[in-house]
Amino acid sequence: MERDVRHTAKGVRGRGFRALTGAWAVSLVGDGVRIVALPLFTAASTRSPLAVSAVAVAVTLPWLLVALPAGALVDRWRPRTVVVVAHWLRAGVTGLLALAVHNGHATVVVLCATAFVLTSAETFADSASQVLLVELAGPDELEAANGRFVTVETIGMDLAGPLAAAVLFWWAPAACFALDAASFAVAAVLASRVPDVAPERERGDLRGQLVEGARFLVRTPGLRSLVVAVAITAVCAAAINALLALYSIQVLGLSEPVVPGLVVCMAAGALLGARLSPRLASRWGAGRVMVGFLALLGAAFALFGLVPWLVVAVLACLLFGVASAGWNVLSATRRQRLTPGPMMGRVTSAYRVLAWGLSPLGAGLAGPLAAVTSLGTVYVVAGSMVGLTAILLARPLARG
Repeated sequence: MERDVRHTAKGVRGRGFRALTGAWAVSLVGDGVRIVALPLFTAASTRSPLAVSAVAVAVTLPWLLVALPAGALVDRWRPRTVVVVAHWLRAGVTGLLALAVHNGHATVVVLCATAFVLTSAETFADSASQVLLVELAGPDELEAANGRFVTVETIGMDLAGPLAAAVLFWWAPAACFALDAASFAVAAVLASRVPDVAPERERGDLRGQLVEGARFLVRTPGLRSLVVAVAITAVCAAAINALLALYSIQVLGLSEPVVPGLVVCMAAGALLGARLSPRLASRWGAGRVMVGFLALLGAAFALFGLVPWLVVAVLACLLFGVASAGWNVLSATRRQRLTPGPMMGRVTSAYRVLAWGLSPLGAGLAGPLAAVTSLGTVYVVAGSMVGLTAILLARPLARG
């Protein structure tokens, strides 16, 4: 007999939310390994900005092509089932990638194809996880729930995963992807134990529901300003993330196993940002704090590219983490509060499409821009764009 969320205690201390957090934590450790290892392996094996940029485009492109229909389907299906199936699919695909790397068959085409499939599955899991989070946490604890999820994400994806990647990549790059595959398999088992959430599911015309979700997002003032801010920031973040490994090796002079250390610095800052953001929001207002985090992120991007010293890079990475985690906690909470439950999957996916759909543009432009100028120029341009966005959107974001 399926368990229903109506018979499960809600809140971040409830058994259901703890089970969901555990499943997510395991998968994120493996994700943290892959997110570092994939661009690092591409950079180390090709030494080509264009190859690194191509793989980065493949990683982000499904948010433009797949995310919107994925969200509409999640609103029709059981979210727990979606998460479990997505984890098993990613386990299999990542396992095949590990074999390809081990056997020397991991060409750029293979890396791009694998990245596209993995992110496509993630679009389904992401929307379903949002439904589970809102239903299991309850409306009164959304800030705390998002804070905990960002903390778990930071520890797994930005701290434990990169540290493991640093050790495994030095030993055998294929082991990084093997660990990722194992983490998804374990996460699938754990996710199957999460209480089944069964909010009101909608039927009817799929195309009409897709349009309805996108229309609600762009016509709601509090959500519209979020989308614009995140879209610009996502383009810039995709550009700087695409070149982080190459910049670290060629400009900062770091050896390959040391590169994940910068991601660990980001993680340390993100833990601080996730912890501080609810407190700052309660004192100064969520909107004002969001604008402050956005401005801080732009300044950190520019600083990283302007001063190519290791000590400055470490400081900039700490600020990356503080600003991005603080923004993520507060922006996610605002979006969830403004979205009706039965539309959560569609609106979440439409948000991802409009906010992250342009990420391939940033990743795709990063390589050519670096090739004709310099790697540092990409960071300065990205920081300037984010800072200008914070200034132009300060009033609508503060109003909320």
